[in-house]
Amino acid sequence: MPPLLLACLTGFVSGLLLSIPVGPVNLTILNEGARRGFRWAFLIGLGATAMEVIYCALAFTGLASFFAQGMVKAAMELFSFGFILYLGLRFLLIKTIPSTTRIGERVEERLDPHSAFMIGFVRVLGNVGVFVFWIILAANFISHGWVSSDATGKIACVLSVGVGCLAWFTGLAYAVSIRHRQFSEKTLVRMEHFSGICLLVLALGHGIHILHQIKDQAYTRPPTLTETHFK
Repeated sequence: MPPLLLACLTGFVSGLLLSIPVGPVNLTILNEGARRGFRWAFLIGLGATAMEVIYCALAFTGLASFFAQGMVKAAMELFSFGFILYLGLRFLLIKTIPSTTRIGERVEERLDPHSAFMIGFVRVLGNVGVFVFWIILAANFISHGWVSSDATGKIACVLSVGVGCLAWFTGLAYAVSIRHRQFSEKTLVRMEHFSGICLLVLALGHGIHILHQIKDQAYTRPPTLTETHFK
């Protein structure tokens, strides 16, 4: 696959999948879309997408390149495995859907957004975990060669992330505006559990990849002086 197309596909799929877990933005779209219609819910999703793209772009700066080198890369892969595993278990064991985070509440109190666009923008701005997750993903994308380290590949991936996020938020806004009512708490929890299962599968695949890397390095390790002497 051409590098530019691979970067676009990586960005679109990651943006789409990371938007699915039910968090403050999705919950806001569900509630406001049922109460105020498609346009208001769409603008909330547009604001959330804008902030998501900013976080993703910041993650693809020198941070991703730094975390994709040498021992830092190995440590980052172990950290990303633990982080994805933690999120998967957290989503799988969740019983209620939080409407916002503590940091998000403080940010909203200070900025006091009124327009639909700014509500979505601030909801993502107050969720620092989104930025941390994009740093992890950006480092892994570059280290695995899914996104080239040049500006063209990074820009293509970031823009595709925006397309993937907006596609999900738009579909969600349209679905809830057509139904004209809120989804039940039980349905939202099931969606969150499904996201947790997907993340656990992703963590399992990432863990297997790390084990394969350790195995390959063990086979390619040069012999020590003691081993050479006995040979």
